[in-house]
Amino acid sequence: MNSRTPSFDELDRQIVTALMTNARTSFAEIGAAIGLSATAVKRRVDRLRETGVITGFTATVRPSALGWRTEAYVEVYCEGAAPPRRLAEVVRNHPEIAAAMTVTGGADALLHVRARDVEHFEEVLERIRAEPFIRKTISVMVLSHLLPESPEAGATHAAPE
Repeated sequence: MNSRTPSFDELDRQIVTALMTNARTSFAEIGAAIGLSATAVKRRVDRLRETGVITGFTATVRPSALGWRTEAYVEVYCEGAAPPRRLAEVVRNHPEIAAAMTVTGGADALLHVRARDVEHFEEVLERIRAEPFIRKTISVMVLSHLLPESPEAGATHAAPE
């Protein structure tokens, strides 16, 4: 990411909003909606990518279509002070972890886990618990998504074989 602070105006906000709604929207379509040429929109998108405002483009897919039929959030409690860097190393080793973050409150981290089924989820949970600095976990299974169009409801990669 560029070290200088990027300028971000109302046109940039409209472009980003259009791309977040549908990343396949053409520069010409965005330009027509906000009063810019396709070339001007492309220049702005290039600048937004260069400065790290736009970090990528992705497809949101129904998780069950990719083999992810079970989903849970797992609170992780560590022995002592586990540095976030160490937690990051651990979660990178588990393709079933869709997202991970350190959090405030009693838990040290919160993991968003996707699995093929409950048995697979249990196996993932056992692998996570096997880490020497993890004291305990508390899991909450997802029953349904109240906002099915949200990014959290989609999957970014297929379930492992």
